[in-house]
Amino acid sequence: MPTSPAAPAAVTQRLTDRKRHAILTAAIAEFRASGFEATSMDKIAASAGVSKRTVYNHFPSKDELFAQILHQLWDSSAALMAIAYRSGVPLREQLLELMSQKMALLQDGHFLDLARVAIAETIHSPARAQDMVARLSDKEEGVTAWLRAAQADGKLLKADPLFSATLLQGQMKTFAFWPQVTMGQPPLPPAVQRQVVETAVDMFLAYYA
Repeated sequence: MPTSPAAPAAVTQRLTDRKRHAILTAAIAEFRASGFEATSMDKIAASAGVSKRTVYNHFPSKDELFAQILHQLWDSSAALMAIAYRSGVPLREQLLELMSQKMALLQDGHFLDLARVAIAETIHSPARAQDMVARLSDKEEGVTAWLRAAQADGKLLKADPLFSATLLQGQMKTFAFWPQVTMGQPPLPPAVQRQVVETAVDMFLAYYA
């Protein structure tokens, strides 16, 4: 039976995707180990098991490669945009769902690796830090939008939604992000994750509901 023309193209695309993934994985590891400035495209190519030309075919510069890593970090939080406010559903039930999703993201190993790389580099480059924070704030708009909708529905006290969202998520990050990123602590056990989520939500509602 003759092979369809689409089959070789699909195989080629899968190989290309695997190489791209290998390059990004290697870049994350190298940036974590050596920092942005000390990491060369040669080192990334060697770590990924591809040629330097292949690296440049995917990413014309080290800056663009680093930018792609940051995009992965931003995209990881995009799912938080999917949970919309639902009038008539208890606030606690909705917030527990939203913050449980946030907790899963904060404790994801790949997300933490990306965050370590981004934070380490932005310490040395304030311009990158400002850009990253701005973009991450856009991604976290899902939580802010939920709070704004709950306020409009008369279920939460009127307050700056961005401030409220930062306060709510900051409580969780104190236990489930910064210790893992800055001190290499392991992810929280599931029972502790639930405790942090429930306590943060209940404290938030005690003040704002």
